Amino acid sequence: MSFNSSVGSGPLSGLKVIEFAGIGPGPFACMLLSDLGADIVRIDRPDARLGDRLDIIGRGRRTVLLDLKAKEDVQQVLDLLSEADVLVEGFRPGVMERLGLGPKAVLERNPRLVYGRMTGWGQEGPLAQAAGHDINYISIAGALSAIGPMGQAPVPPLNLVGDYGGGSLYLVVGVLAAVLEARRSGKGQVVDAAICDGVVSLMSLFQLQSLRGSFSEQRGTNMLDGGAPYYTVYETAEGGHVSLGPIEPKFFALLCEKLDIPLRLRNAQHDRERWPELREVLASIFRTRTREQWCEVLEGTDVCFAPVLALSEAAQHPHLRARNAFVDIEGVQHTAPAPRLSRTPATIQGPAPAKAVMAAEVLQAWRDA
Repeated sequence: MSFNSSVGSGPLSGLKVIEFAGIGPGPFACMLLSDLGADIVRIDRPDARLGDRLDIIGRGRRTVLLDLKAKEDVQQVLDLLSEADVLVEGFRPGVMERLGLGPKAVLERNPRLVYGRMTGWGQEGPLAQAAGHDINYISIAGALSAIGPMGQAPVPPLNLVGDYGGGSLYLVVGVLAAVLEARRSGKGQVVDAAICDGVVSLMSLFQLQSLRGSFSEQRGTNMLDGGAPYYTVYETAEGGHVSLGPIEPKFFALLCEKLDIPLRLRNAQHDRERWPELREVLASIFRTRTREQWCEVLEGTDVCFAPVLALSEAAQHPHLRARNAFVDIEGVQHTAPAPRLSRTPATIQGPAPAKAVMAAEVLQAWRDA
């Protein structure tokens, strides 16, 4: 299955995107756009390695190899951008300007272009020129401090909260909003997608709770951070784990019934003084059976239960198998496109490119479209 720009059948079919090669949130954002039907053309270095079948994040693109320090190659990029709808770049602020590819130069040639900029700290501010990674961006946004067990150090939540939650997804939202607006006005604009900004936005619920005085900054003491004994993880007999989340009183009552919780604790859901006892009772009960045995008893009920699966196990779970959450592309297990659309479904347009194409080939195809 090789890439074919004509197979993009999703809602973004016909959207032409130039992606400047990078790592992390920018490529993931472009994977999402590709799955939704956009025609992604990645600009990469002349010595870039292609043909990595396992690069599922790099799927559904064509790649053009150009030296952005060479004037003639920069001119080819400008020609492509003259026909594009969207640009996505993730360099430090000022790099694109020094290459002659900053917003001013590009928007003069293509006033309707949406110029997506993906950074950790943003285009301005005291830290704009500093290096950083996900863990740093979620640190200053107040997210990392809130994640982890009571009395212990914060726990990095992979790079899901920063790079992909506050970064990629906010970049995609901003780009699509700007594309819609450009179709009305004929004018493009710059989308400054800073991961620290996105994570602050993701923390809105906890900011609300803090304003109301119901959020504690002590880790492991709140309802959603593992502090509540009914919203946490328990170990099972064989060393596996299961997750519980019966927040609603009727769901908690059902849990108490199914686990035969002592009557004295059935009204202890919101009594913080009795949380330690409730947690101890739940822990002892869950240690009496294996994870699989608890699935037989609780999975699919309204107690808000799920086994804690390793990534290698997730693809075999009956629910994810029924939803085809993982799909095979040329013998490689890809994560399926999301979300799902009824009339113009998202589709993986092909694996990561095995070879480069010429800029002139892309340009001609876009002009002929």
